[in-house]
Amino acid sequence: MNATPSNSPSENVTLDGSDQVAVRQDKLDRMREAGFDPFRANWDQTHVSSEALALLPEEDEGEGGPEVSVAGRIVAFRLMGKASFLKILDRAGKIQSYVRRDEIGEEEYASFKKLDLGDFIGIRGPLFRTKTGEVTIRAKEYKLVSKALRPLPEKWHGLTDNEQIYRQRYLDLVVNDESRNRFQARSRIIREIREFFWSRDFLEVETPMLQSVSGGAAARPFRTHFNALDCEFSLRIALELHLKRLLVGGFDRVFEVGRVFRNEGLSRRHNPEFTMLEAYQAYTDFRGMMELTQSLIQQVAEKALGTLSMERAEGEAIDLSGKWREAKYKDLILEVVGRDDWFEMPKEAKLEKTQAMGIEVDPNLEDFEVTNDVFEKVIEHTLIQPTFVTHIPRELCPLAKITQTDSSTIDVFELCINGQEIAPAYSEQNDPAVQREAFMKQVGEETQELDEDFLIALEHGMPPAGGMGLGIDRLVIFLTGAANIRDTILFPTLRPA
Repeated sequence: MNATPSNSPSENVTLDGSDQVAVRQDKLDRMREAGFDPFRANWDQTHVSSEALALLPEEDEGEGGPEVSVAGRIVAFRLMGKASFLKILDRAGKIQSYVRRDEIGEEEYASFKKLDLGDFIGIRGPLFRTKTGEVTIRAKEYKLVSKALRPLPEKWHGLTDNEQIYRQRYLDLVVNDESRNRFQARSRIIREIREFFWSRDFLEVETPMLQSVSGGAAARPFRTHFNALDCEFSLRIALELHLKRLLVGGFDRVFEVGRVFRNEGLSRRHNPEFTMLEAYQAYTDFRGMMELTQSLIQQVAEKALGTLSMERAEGEAIDLSGKWREAKYKDLILEVVGRDDWFEMPKEAKLEKTQAMGIEVDPNLEDFEVTNDVFEKVIEHTLIQPTFVTHIPRELCPLAKITQTDSSTIDVFELCINGQEIAPAYSEQNDPAVQREAFMKQVGEETQELDEDFLIALEHGMPPAGGMGLGIDRLVIFLTGAANIRDTILFPTLRPA
Protein backbone atom coordinates (compact mmCIF):
# COMPACT_ATOMS: atom_id res chain seq x y z
CA MET A 1 0.00 0.00 0.00
CA ASN A 2 1.69 3.19 -1.13
CA ALA A 3 -0.57 5.30 1.00
CA THR A 4 0.09 8.43 2.97
CA PRO A 5 -1.24 7.77 6.47
CA SER A 6 -3.94 10.17 7.45
CA ASN A 7 -6.69 10.56 9.94
CA SER A 8 -10.13 9.51 8.77
CA PRO A 9 -11.79 11.91 6.32
CA SER A 10 -14.24 12.99 8.97
CA GLU A 11 -11.40 14.45 11.04
CA ASN A 12 -9.66 17.63 9.93
CA VAL A 13 -5.93 16.77 9.97
CA THR A 14 -5.05 20.42 10.68
CA LEU A 15 -6.65 20.22 14.12
CA ASP A 16 -4.25 20.49 17.04
CA GLY A 17 -3.98 17.75 19.65
CA SER A 18 -6.69 19.02 21.98
CA ASP A 19 -9.14 19.54 19.10
CA GLN A 20 -8.49 16.01 17.85
CA VAL A 21 -9.19 14.64 21.33
CA ALA A 22 -12.49 16.52 21.35
CA VAL A 23 -13.44 15.15 17.93
CA ARG A 24 -12.63 11.60 18.98
CA GLN A 25 -14.51 11.97 22.24
CA ASP A 26 -17.53 13.20 20.29
CA LYS A 27 -17.34 10.09 18.08
CA LEU A 28 -17.25 7.91 21.18
CA ASP A 29 -20.25 9.71 22.65
CA ARG A 30 -22.22 9.20 19.43
CA MET A 31 -21.36 5.50 19.38
CA ARG A 32 -22.61 5.05 22.91
CA GLU A 33 -25.76 7.00 22.18
CA ALA A 34 -26.36 4.54 19.32
CA GLY A 35 -25.94 1.63 21.75
CA PHE A 36 -22.41 0.59 20.71
CA ASP A 37 -19.53 0.48 23.21
CA PRO A 38 -16.20 0.01 21.37
CA PHE A 39 -14.26 -1.16 24.43
CA ARG A 40 -14.82 -4.85 23.85
CA ALA A 41 -13.62 -7.65 26.08
CA ASN A 42 -12.12 -9.81 23.33
CA TRP A 43 -11.71 -10.70 19.67
CA ASP A 44 -11.23 -14.18 18.23
CA GLN A 45 -7.68 -13.76 16.92
CA THR A 46 -6.43 -16.79 14.96
CA HIS A 47 -3.11 -15.39 13.68
CA VAL A 48 -0.63 -12.59 14.30
CA SER A 49 0.57 -10.62 11.29
CA SER A 50 3.76 -12.60 10.61
CA GLU A 51 1.87 -15.90 10.76
CA ALA A 52 -0.77 -14.62 8.37
CA LEU A 53 1.82 -13.27 5.92
CA ALA A 54 3.56 -16.66 5.86
CA LEU A 55 0.40 -18.51 4.88
CA LEU A 56 0.22 -17.26 1.29
CA PRO A 57 2.80 -18.80 -1.09
CA GLU A 58 4.99 -16.41 -3.07
CA GLU A 59 3.65 -17.68 -6.38
CA ASP A 60 -0.02 -17.31 -5.35
CA GLU A 61 -1.73 -14.65 -7.47
CA GLY A 62 -5.34 -15.63 -6.86
CA GLU A 63 -7.79 -14.38 -4.29
CA GLY A 64 -8.74 -17.66 -2.68
CA GLY A 65 -6.19 -17.80 0.10
CA PRO A 66 -6.79 -19.09 3.64
CA GLU A 67 -9.03 -17.11 5.97
CA VAL A 68 -7.47 -15.41 8.99
CA SER A 69 -8.64 -13.33 11.90
CA VAL A 70 -6.17 -10.70 13.13
CA ALA A 71 -6.28 -7.74 15.48
CA GLY A 72 -4.16 -4.68 16.09
CA ARG A 73 -3.79 -0.91 16.03
CA ILE A 74 -4.53 1.07 12.85
CA VAL A 75 -1.29 2.77 11.77
CA ALA A 76 -2.08 3.67 8.15
CA PHE A 77 -5.20 4.54 6.16
CA ARG A 78 -6.05 5.12 2.53
CA LEU A 79 -9.77 5.82 2.46
CA MET A 80 -11.64 5.95 -0.83
CA GLY A 81 -15.24 5.99 -1.96
CA LYS A 82 -16.23 2.34 -2.16
CA ALA A 83 -13.04 0.58 -1.03
CA SER A 84 -10.21 1.37 1.36
CA PHE A 85 -6.82 0.06 2.48
CA LEU A 86 -5.46 0.13 5.98
CA LYS A 87 -2.55 -1.37 7.91
CA ILE A 88 -2.65 -2.64 11.45
CA LEU A 89 0.22 -3.20 13.85
CA ASP A 90 0.35 -6.12 16.26
CA ARG A 91 3.13 -7.66 18.32
CA ALA A 92 4.61 -9.41 15.28
CA GLY A 93 4.56 -6.53 12.80
CA LYS A 94 2.16 -5.04 10.26
CA ILE A 95 -0.36 -6.44 7.81
CA GLN A 96 -2.55 -4.76 5.20
CA SER A 97 -6.30 -5.14 4.82
CA TYR A 98 -8.63 -4.26 1.95
CA VAL A 99 -12.14 -3.21 2.95
CA ARG A 100 -14.94 -2.94 0.33
CA ARG A 101 -18.40 -1.49 0.86
CA ASP A 102 -19.95 -4.27 -1.22
CA GLU A 103 -18.28 -6.89 0.98
CA ILE A 104 -19.18 -5.63 4.46
CA GLY A 105 -22.33 -3.63 3.72
CA GLU A 106 -23.11 0.05 3.33
CA GLU A 107 -23.88 0.75 6.99
CA GLU A 108 -20.75 -1.03 8.26
CA TYR A 109 -18.61 0.73 5.66
CA ALA A 110 -19.95 4.11 6.71
CA SER A 111 -18.94 3.31 10.30
CA PHE A 112 -15.57 2.01 9.11
CA LYS A 113 -14.77 5.35 7.46
CA LYS A 114 -15.17 7.05 10.83
CA LEU A 115 -12.29 5.09 12.37
CA ASP A 116 -9.15 6.93 13.41
CA LEU A 117 -5.45 6.23 13.37
CA GLY A 118 -4.61 4.51 16.62
CA ASP A 119 -7.92 2.65 16.99
CA PHE A 120 -7.71 -1.08 17.70
CA ILE A 121 -9.74 -3.27 15.37
CA GLY A 122 -10.26 -6.93 14.59
CA ILE A 123 -10.45 -8.05 10.96
CA ARG A 124 -11.51 -11.40 9.48
CA GLY A 125 -11.24 -12.51 5.88
CA PRO A 126 -9.26 -14.46 3.23
CA LEU A 127 -5.74 -13.58 2.19
CA PHE A 128 -4.84 -12.48 -1.33
CA ARG A 129 -1.90 -10.78 -3.03
CA THR A 130 -2.32 -7.29 -4.54
CA LYS A 131 -0.97 -6.25 -7.94
CA THR A 132 2.12 -4.91 -6.18
CA GLY A 133 2.65 -8.31 -4.53
CA GLU A 134 1.64 -7.39 -0.98
CA VAL A 135 -0.16 -10.02 1.09
CA THR A 136 -3.48 -8.50 2.15
CA ILE A 137 -6.64 -9.50 4.01
CA ARG A 138 -9.88 -9.06 2.07
CA ALA A 139 -12.12 -8.05 4.97
CA LYS A 140 -15.39 -9.94 5.38
CA GLU A 141 -15.88 -8.58 8.88
CA TYR A 142 -14.27 -5.92 11.03
CA LYS A 143 -14.96 -4.72 14.55
CA LEU A 144 -13.74 -1.71 16.49
CA VAL A 145 -12.50 -3.21 19.75
CA SER A 146 -10.90 -0.20 21.47
CA LYS A 147 -11.22 3.50 20.62
CA ALA A 148 -8.09 5.70 20.76
CA LEU A 149 -9.07 9.07 22.21
CA ARG A 150 -5.67 10.67 21.62
CA PRO A 151 -3.88 10.88 18.24
CA LEU A 152 -0.60 9.13 17.55
CA PRO A 153 2.52 11.20 16.75
CA GLU A 154 2.68 12.35 13.13
CA LYS A 155 3.77 9.24 11.21
CA TRP A 156 6.45 10.48 8.86
CA HIS A 157 8.34 12.43 11.50
CA GLY A 158 7.76 9.76 14.12
CA LEU A 159 8.66 10.38 17.72
CA THR A 160 12.05 12.11 17.70
CA ASP A 161 12.15 14.07 20.96
CA ASN A 162 14.23 11.97 23.36
CA GLU A 163 12.43 13.24 26.44
CA GLN A 164 9.05 12.21 25.00
CA ILE A 165 10.46 8.90 23.77
CA TYR A 166 11.56 7.92 27.29
CA ARG A 167 8.52 9.32 29.12
CA GLN A 168 5.96 7.93 26.66
CA ARG A 169 7.66 4.71 25.62
CA TYR A 170 4.31 3.27 24.57
CA LEU A 171 4.14 5.83 21.74
CA ASP A 172 7.76 5.15 20.80
CA LEU A 173 6.96 1.46 20.44
CA VAL A 174 3.99 2.22 18.16
CA VAL A 175 5.69 4.60 15.74
CA ASN A 176 9.39 3.68 15.83
CA ASP A 177 10.13 0.28 14.29
CA GLU A 178 13.78 0.41 15.36
CA SER A 179 12.85 0.84 19.00
CA ARG A 180 10.22 -1.91 18.91
CA ASN A 181 12.67 -4.29 17.24
CA ARG A 182 15.38 -3.50 19.79
CA PHE A 183 13.19 -4.40 22.76
CA GLN A 184 12.04 -7.58 21.08
CA ALA A 185 15.72 -8.41 20.55
CA ARG A 186 16.41 -7.67 24.22
CA SER A 187 13.77 -10.21 25.21
CA ARG A 188 15.32 -12.84 22.93
CA ILE A 189 18.79 -12.08 24.34
CA ILE A 190 17.65 -12.65 27.92
CA ARG A 191 15.81 -15.81 26.92
CA GLU A 192 18.95 -17.19 25.25
CA ILE A 193 21.05 -16.30 28.31
CA ARG A 194 18.76 -18.44 30.43
CA GLU A 195 18.78 -21.25 27.88
CA PHE A 196 22.59 -21.24 27.88
CA PHE A 197 22.89 -21.61 31.65
CA TRP A 198 20.14 -24.20 31.89
CA SER A 199 21.96 -26.24 29.23
CA ARG A 200 25.04 -26.22 31.47
CA ASP A 201 23.10 -27.43 34.50
CA PHE A 202 23.06 -24.09 36.34
CA LEU A 203 20.28 -23.44 38.84
CA GLU A 204 18.44 -20.14 38.41
CA VAL A 205 17.78 -18.49 41.77
CA GLU A 206 16.39 -15.27 43.24
CA THR A 207 18.11 -13.32 46.00
CA PRO A 208 16.87 -10.37 48.11
CA MET A 209 16.54 -6.89 46.64
CA LEU A 210 16.10 -5.41 50.12
CA GLN A 211 19.25 -5.97 52.15
CA SER A 212 20.38 -4.89 55.61
CA VAL A 213 24.01 -4.69 54.38
CA SER A 214 24.97 -3.46 50.90
CA GLY A 215 27.80 -5.66 49.69
CA GLY A 216 29.41 -7.10 46.60
CA ALA A 217 30.48 -3.77 45.11
CA ALA A 218 31.79 -0.35 46.04
CA ALA A 219 28.74 1.78 45.24
CA ARG A 220 26.33 4.12 46.99
CA PRO A 221 23.03 2.37 47.72
CA PHE A 222 19.47 3.64 47.82
CA ARG A 223 18.29 3.63 51.46
CA THR A 224 14.81 3.00 52.78
CA HIS A 225 13.17 2.55 56.17
CA PHE A 226 11.48 -0.80 56.80
CA ASN A 227 8.54 0.19 59.01
CA ALA A 228 7.58 -3.32 60.18
CA LEU A 229 11.08 -3.96 61.54
CA ASP A 230 11.82 -0.29 62.34
CA CYS A 231 15.27 -0.45 60.73
CA GLU A 232 17.15 0.77 57.68
CA PHE A 233 17.44 -1.36 54.56
CA SER A 234 19.11 -0.80 51.18
CA LEU A 235 18.26 -1.78 47.65
CA ARG A 236 20.95 -4.22 46.53
CA ILE A 237 23.99 -2.93 44.65
CA ALA A 238 25.12 -6.41 43.54
CA LEU A 239 23.98 -10.04 43.52
CA GLU A 240 27.31 -11.54 44.50
CA LEU A 241 27.36 -12.19 48.22
CA HIS A 242 24.03 -13.99 48.42
CA LEU A 243 24.86 -16.14 45.39
CA LYS A 244 28.16 -17.18 46.97
CA ARG A 245 26.31 -18.13 50.14
CA LEU A 246 24.55 -20.67 47.92
CA LEU A 247 27.94 -22.15 46.94
CA VAL A 248 28.53 -22.63 50.66
CA GLY A 249 25.14 -24.34 50.84
CA GLY A 250 26.05 -26.86 48.16
CA PHE A 251 24.48 -25.35 45.03
CA ASP A 252 27.56 -25.71 42.83
CA ARG A 253 26.26 -23.80 39.79
CA VAL A 254 23.93 -20.84 40.26
CA PHE A 255 22.92 -17.79 38.26
CA GLU A 256 20.53 -14.89 38.57
CA VAL A 257 19.21 -12.26 36.16
CA GLY A 258 17.98 -9.40 38.31
CA ARG A 259 17.65 -5.68 38.87
CA VAL A 260 20.43 -3.86 40.72
CA PHE A 261 20.28 -0.32 42.11
CA ARG A 262 23.11 2.20 42.56
CA ASN A 263 22.48 5.72 43.78
CA GLU A 264 25.01 7.32 41.50
CA GLY A 265 25.17 9.34 38.29
CA LEU A 266 23.19 9.26 35.06
CA SER A 267 25.03 9.06 31.76
CA ARG A 268 24.96 7.50 28.30
CA ARG A 269 26.20 4.28 29.91
CA HIS A 270 24.71 4.46 33.40
CA ASN A 271 21.18 4.17 34.76
CA PRO A 272 20.61 3.94 38.53
CA GLU A 273 18.60 0.74 38.14
CA PHE A 274 19.90 -1.80 35.67
CA THR A 275 19.82 -5.52 34.91
CA MET A 276 22.69 -7.79 35.88
CA LEU A 277 23.53 -11.38 35.19
CA GLU A 278 25.76 -13.04 37.78
CA ALA A 279 26.86 -16.68 37.63
CA TYR A 280 29.01 -18.78 39.97
CA GLN A 281 30.48 -22.22 39.29
CA ALA A 282 32.31 -24.32 41.85
CA TYR A 283 35.64 -26.02 41.10
CA THR A 284 36.69 -23.64 38.35
CA ASP A 285 38.48 -20.28 38.20
CA PHE A 286 38.58 -17.07 36.18
CA ARG A 287 39.85 -18.99 33.15
CA GLY A 288 36.86 -21.29 33.34
CA MET A 289 34.73 -18.15 33.43
CA MET A 290 36.58 -16.89 30.35
CA GLU A 291 35.44 -19.90 28.33
CA LEU A 292 31.92 -19.64 29.77
CA THR A 293 31.60 -15.91 29.03
CA GLN A 294 32.85 -16.15 25.46
CA SER A 295 30.63 -19.16 24.74
CA LEU A 296 27.65 -17.40 26.30
CA ILE A 297 27.95 -14.22 24.24
CA GLN A 298 28.66 -16.07 21.01
CA GLN A 299 25.67 -18.36 21.50
CA VAL A 300 23.35 -15.49 22.45
CA ALA A 301 24.42 -13.42 19.43
CA GLU A 302 24.05 -16.30 17.01
CA LYS A 303 20.69 -17.55 18.32
CA ALA A 304 19.03 -14.23 19.20
CA LEU A 305 20.36 -12.16 16.29
CA GLY A 306 21.61 -14.73 13.79
CA THR A 307 25.12 -13.29 13.40
CA LEU A 308 28.53 -13.02 15.07
CA SER A 309 29.37 -9.77 13.27
CA MET A 310 28.00 -6.58 14.81
CA GLU A 311 27.95 -3.53 12.56
CA ARG A 312 28.97 -0.20 14.10
CA ALA A 313 28.06 3.31 12.95
CA GLU A 314 31.66 4.36 13.70
CA GLY A 315 33.14 1.96 11.16
CA GLU A 316 34.88 -1.27 12.13
CA ALA A 317 32.45 -4.13 12.75
CA ILE A 318 32.78 -6.18 15.94
CA ASP A 319 33.74 -9.79 15.21
CA LEU A 320 32.64 -12.18 17.94
CA SER A 321 33.93 -15.33 16.23
CA GLY A 322 37.17 -17.21 16.91
CA LYS A 323 39.37 -16.93 19.98
CA TRP A 324 39.20 -13.57 21.74
CA ARG A 325 42.24 -11.49 22.62
CA GLU A 326 43.81 -11.54 26.07
CA ALA A 327 45.88 -8.63 27.42
CA LYS A 328 47.29 -8.02 30.88
CA TYR A 329 46.21 -4.80 32.56
CA LYS A 330 49.78 -3.82 33.40
CA ASP A 331 50.98 -4.38 29.82
CA LEU A 332 48.26 -2.10 28.45
CA ILE A 333 49.16 0.61 30.95
CA LEU A 334 52.91 0.42 30.20
CA GLU A 335 52.20 0.64 26.49
CA VAL A 336 50.27 3.93 26.70
CA VAL A 337 52.42 5.68 29.35
CA GLY A 338 55.70 4.70 27.68
CA ARG A 339 57.42 3.95 31.00
CA ASP A 340 58.59 0.47 32.05
CA ASP A 341 58.90 1.66 35.67
CA TRP A 342 55.35 3.09 35.92
CA PHE A 343 54.26 0.77 38.72
CA GLU A 344 57.34 1.62 40.79
CA MET A 345 56.92 5.40 40.34
CA PRO A 346 55.53 7.47 43.25
CA LYS A 347 52.06 8.94 42.83
CA GLU A 348 53.40 12.46 42.32
CA ALA A 349 55.48 11.33 39.35
CA LYS A 350 52.47 9.56 37.88
CA LEU A 351 50.40 12.72 38.22
CA GLU A 352 53.09 14.69 36.41
CA LYS A 353 53.12 12.13 33.62
CA THR A 354 49.33 12.11 33.24
CA GLN A 355 49.34 15.90 33.11
CA ALA A 356 51.97 15.79 30.35
CA MET A 357 49.73 13.30 28.50
CA GLY A 358 46.77 15.67 28.77
CA ILE A 359 44.82 13.40 31.11
CA GLU A 360 42.85 15.13 33.85
CA VAL A 361 43.34 13.17 37.06
CA ASP A 362 42.14 14.13 40.55
CA PRO A 363 45.29 14.52 42.69
CA ASN A 364 43.35 13.26 45.72
CA LEU A 365 42.98 9.79 44.21
CA GLU A 366 44.88 6.84 45.65
CA ASP A 367 47.93 5.64 43.72
CA PHE A 368 46.12 2.65 42.17
CA GLU A 369 43.18 4.89 41.26
CA VAL A 370 45.48 7.19 39.27
CA THR A 371 46.55 4.19 37.20
CA ASN A 372 42.97 3.07 36.76
CA ASP A 373 42.03 6.57 35.60
CA VAL A 374 44.59 6.15 32.82
CA PHE A 375 43.00 2.83 31.87
CA GLU A 376 39.45 4.19 31.83
CA LYS A 377 40.25 7.45 30.03
CA VAL A 378 42.90 6.34 27.54
CA ILE A 379 42.66 2.58 27.00
CA GLU A 380 39.14 1.26 27.58
CA HIS A 381 37.42 3.17 24.76
CA THR A 382 39.95 1.76 22.26
CA LEU A 383 39.06 -1.87 23.04
CA ILE A 384 36.47 -2.35 20.30
CA GLN A 385 37.07 -6.02 19.51
CA PRO A 386 36.46 -8.49 22.37
CA THR A 387 39.39 -8.27 24.81
CA PHE A 388 39.89 -10.02 28.14
CA VAL A 389 41.88 -7.57 30.28
CA THR A 390 43.46 -9.79 32.94
CA HIS A 391 45.24 -9.48 36.32
CA ILE A 392 44.00 -6.11 37.51
CA PRO A 393 45.36 -4.44 40.69
CA ARG A 394 44.21 -6.20 43.87
CA GLU A 395 42.92 -2.92 45.37
CA LEU A 396 40.18 -2.74 42.73
CA CYS A 397 38.34 -5.81 44.01
CA PRO A 398 38.46 -7.43 47.46
CA LEU A 399 36.48 -10.51 46.41
CA ALA A 400 38.99 -12.22 44.10
CA LYS A 401 41.97 -14.47 44.66
CA ILE A 402 45.44 -12.89 44.64
CA THR A 403 47.63 -13.95 41.73
CA GLN A 404 50.25 -16.42 42.98
CA THR A 405 53.00 -15.07 40.70
CA ASP A 406 52.25 -11.37 41.40
CA SER A 407 50.82 -10.41 44.77
CA SER A 408 49.91 -6.93 43.49
CA THR A 409 47.24 -8.32 41.14
CA ILE A 410 44.23 -10.61 41.34
CA ASP A 411 43.00 -13.45 39.16
CA VAL A 412 40.40 -11.41 37.35
CA PHE A 413 39.44 -10.48 33.83
CA GLU A 414 37.36 -7.57 32.59
CA LEU A 415 35.82 -8.29 29.20
CA CYS A 416 35.77 -5.13 27.11
CA ILE A 417 33.81 -4.88 23.87
CA ASN A 418 32.83 -1.82 21.87
CA GLY A 419 34.93 0.42 24.10
CA GLN A 420 33.35 -0.47 27.41
CA GLU A 421 33.50 -3.11 30.10
CA ILE A 422 30.83 -5.76 29.56
CA ALA A 423 31.67 -8.49 32.05
CA PRO A 424 34.15 -8.90 34.91
CA ALA A 425 34.96 -12.35 36.27
CA TYR A 426 37.06 -13.66 39.17
CA SER A 427 38.69 -16.63 40.73
CA GLU A 428 36.59 -16.18 43.86
CA GLN A 429 38.28 -15.62 47.21
CA ASN A 430 37.33 -18.49 49.52
CA ASP A 431 39.88 -17.97 52.31
CA PRO A 432 37.85 -16.33 55.11
CA ALA A 433 40.89 -14.71 56.76
CA VAL A 434 42.13 -13.11 53.54
CA GLN A 435 38.59 -12.07 52.69
CA ARG A 436 38.09 -10.43 56.09
CA GLU A 437 41.37 -8.53 55.75
CA ALA A 438 40.40 -7.23 52.30
CA PHE A 439 36.93 -6.23 53.53
CA MET A 440 38.31 -4.43 56.58
CA LYS A 441 40.62 -2.36 54.38
CA GLN A 442 37.75 -1.26 52.14
CA VAL A 443 35.47 -0.61 55.10
CA GLY A 444 38.21 1.60 56.52
CA GLU A 445 38.20 3.55 53.27
CA GLU A 446 34.37 3.76 53.46
CA THR A 447 33.98 2.15 50.02
CA GLN A 448 32.09 -0.93 51.16
CA GLU A 449 30.05 -2.19 54.10
CA LEU A 450 31.20 -5.17 56.13
CA ASP A 451 28.90 -8.17 55.68
CA GLU A 452 29.68 -10.19 58.79
CA ASP A 453 27.17 -12.91 57.93
CA PHE A 454 28.91 -13.52 54.60
CA LEU A 455 32.24 -13.92 56.39
CA ILE A 456 30.64 -16.40 58.80
CA ALA A 457 29.33 -18.31 55.77
CA LEU A 458 32.86 -18.46 54.32
CA GLU A 459 34.14 -19.84 57.61
CA HIS A 460 31.82 -22.80 57.08
CA GLY A 461 33.74 -23.52 53.89
CA MET A 462 33.19 -22.42 50.28
CA PRO A 463 34.52 -24.51 47.39
CA PRO A 464 36.92 -22.94 44.90
CA ALA A 465 34.83 -21.18 42.31
CA GLY A 466 34.74 -18.83 39.39
CA GLY A 467 32.23 -15.99 39.25
CA MET A 468 31.10 -13.70 36.46
CA GLY A 469 28.90 -10.64 36.17
CA LEU A 470 27.49 -9.24 32.94
CA GLY A 471 25.59 -6.00 32.42
CA ILE A 472 22.54 -6.95 30.35
CA ASP A 473 21.88 -3.36 29.28
CA ARG A 474 25.44 -2.89 28.02
CA LEU A 475 25.27 -6.23 26.22
CA VAL A 476 22.09 -5.08 24.47
CA ILE A 477 23.73 -1.75 23.58
CA PHE A 478 26.45 -3.35 21.52
CA LEU A 479 24.40 -6.27 20.14
CA THR A 480 21.68 -3.95 18.83
CA GLY A 481 23.73 -0.84 18.04
CA ALA A 482 21.94 1.39 20.57
CA ALA A 483 23.52 4.78 21.22
CA ASN A 484 22.41 5.16 24.82
CA ILE A 485 21.62 2.87 27.74
CA ARG A 486 18.19 4.53 27.94
CA ASP A 487 17.45 3.13 24.49
CA THR A 488 17.76 -0.40 25.92
CA ILE A 489 15.60 0.13 29.04
CA LEU A 490 11.85 0.33 28.48
CA PHE A 491 11.26 2.81 31.26
CA PRO A 492 14.56 4.51 32.20
CA THR A 493 14.92 6.65 35.32
CA LEU A 494 13.91 10.28 34.66
CA ARG A 495 13.45 13.40 36.69
CA PRO A 496 9.73 13.79 37.47
CA ALA A 497 8.00 15.82 34.77
